[in-house]
Amino acid sequence: MNAATETPNTAIVLVHGSWHGAWCWRRVLPLLRGAGVETHAVTLTGVGERAHLLSPEVGIDTHTQDVVGLIEAEELQRVVLVGHSYGGNLITCVADRLQRAHPGLLRHLVYVDAGVPNPGDSWSTPHSPETVAKRVEQSQASGGLSFPPPDASLFGLEGADRDWVNRRQTPQPFRLYQEPLHFDPNLVWAVPHSFIDCTNPPLATIAASRQRVRSEPGWTVYELATGHDPMVSAPQELAELLLGIHRAA
Repeated sequence: MNAATETPNTAIVLVHGSWHGAWCWRRVLPLLRGAGVETHAVTLTGVGERAHLLSPEVGIDTHTQDVVGLIEAEELQRVVLVGHSYGGNLITCVADRLQRAHPGLLRHLVYVDAGVPNPGDSWSTPHSPETVAKRVEQSQASGGLSFPPPDASLFGLEGADRDWVNRRQTPQPFRLYQEPLHFDPNLVWAVPHSFIDCTNPPLATIAASRQRVRSEPGWTVYELATGHDPMVSAPQELAELLLGIHRAA
């Protein structure tokens, strides 16, 4: 087989969750790249080192374009797309966009303790009324622009790991919280998809996703006995799961 007809390599693209940035994958990136896998981590507009771009206009379309823009700029032709937490909702919208624009590019969707939406859902849809009310109230201090991160102990982190995440978290654009998601489920779920369930401790706002992926056909479910930020608390175990999925993609 000559170079012109060789199958292009499959890359991994990592999409962080709320309040985080590409920084959260710092312990996972060298493990994936060290295994010879091209890996990219995107920081979404308005958070992380792009917190200075926070504005009322930052919505799901903005973040979708962040991810699609990276994939297109890097000219990736085969992608395992990984979304953590809120990033699960986002990669669902990204998958819809890419399935239309670049059929066959996506090889696998990986939901890491993440939201798994239905069309018309928002990020807030599966949350309890108490959680929604709290976050709406929290957003009022910024005039509805953003809402602050929780203490990282909520993610099962403690000690230096908790301090490291707390120092780096930034407020999340609030528009995203109640904005409806529009996608074609037939397009999205045509891509193989897996869920990584972080079980110790389980994060309450992910409960609906946990139940859904075990009740619907088509899902492969993995469990990690760690908290909601496995890229921090269990990077080796997470990397091994991602490499296994990558090899099969």
